[in-house]
Amino acid sequence: MMRAPLKYVQGKGALLQFRKEMEYMGKRWLFVCSNSGYNSCHEDLEKSFEGEDDYRRYEVFGGMSSISEIKKMQDIVEADKIDVVVAVGGGSAVDAAKATAYYMGKRIVIIPTVAATDAPCTGLSVIYNDDGSFNKYLFYPQNPDAVLVDSSVIANAPVKFLIAGMGDALGTYFEGRASLRTESPSLESGGITRAGMAIAKACYDTLRKYGKAAIAACENNVVTPALDAIIEATVYLSGVGADNVNCAAPHSFYNGVTSLGGHEAYHGNCVAFGTLIQLTLECADKAEFEDIQNFCLEVGLPITLAELGDFTDEDLHTIAKNACVKGETIHNLAGDVTPDELYAAIIATDALGKARLGK
Repeated sequence: MMRAPLKYVQGKGALLQFRKEMEYMGKRWLFVCSNSGYNSCHEDLEKSFEGEDDYRRYEVFGGMSSISEIKKMQDIVEADKIDVVVAVGGGSAVDAAKATAYYMGKRIVIIPTVAATDAPCTGLSVIYNDDGSFNKYLFYPQNPDAVLVDSSVIANAPVKFLIAGMGDALGTYFEGRASLRTESPSLESGGITRAGMAIAKACYDTLRKYGKAAIAACENNVVTPALDAIIEATVYLSGVGADNVNCAAPHSFYNGVTSLGGHEAYHGNCVAFGTLIQLTLECADKAEFEDIQNFCLEVGLPITLAELGDFTDEDLHTIAKNACVKGETIHNLAGDVTPDELYAAIIATDALGKARLGK
């Protein structure tokens, strides 16, 4: 089984083509925006509607894809007779808008304003409880109707988000490889296809070739071919790759970190360190492990726990325990993983990172 967005549009100035690219979907639009998403996209989106009489409502949402926030957006869709829900922002806005459209039976378009995660292209949302704790993964019968990425918006976003996106994308190939070894189903419960693995590998190869050059472009707010390549890798190749392979230890490690509550580490940074943890669990050879460490150092991703936050030993045991609960993707690894084994791998990976940094 293969899944992907029905339409993917990327390029400098893509927002100006929004109405032209999406007009077949309807005439009444709800834009679910993050604060920064509204500020960076509203003007160009409105230009794309010049001369048209479409109804447009922009709603700045509360910052988390929580149960009450999604309910609030559902009520707006019903009251305003909305045809199409459009997410404008980062992963939380994307997840909330996707859930809203799904529950209301509407079309969904995603406009990511940062390339920090692969959420735009995937057929699922991460839903949180109102207190910020993890609630569930909500899986959809299909992927978004369309994804539109304006490269100039990404180029003008803080570079830390692009780096986090590369961290999230870094896991895709290694998680897919592990899932294939154990004949696990794909993230969407199909078989893992050769095409899915090829996309995951292309994602990894693109990161390695263009990561550093893309950071230089983003730091200087310009769009270059290298930046466009990395945007495609972090948004499309990572998202479609993950959907058609599966996740493993890196994403479980992230969920373990979120279980502590109040953490500051970006999703992608946790996934990058989680990728190193997975390689430790798999007893990867020294050359491969150090090669991934090298990439992380080259683009500014963490190779030690201290770079993610200040964790006590008790915290690490909690992370390990919650990353290994029933249903977590870490169980796609060969031989399975217990909380004790994961705790040991976290400590060992951190020690190898400290040694690498000479600490």
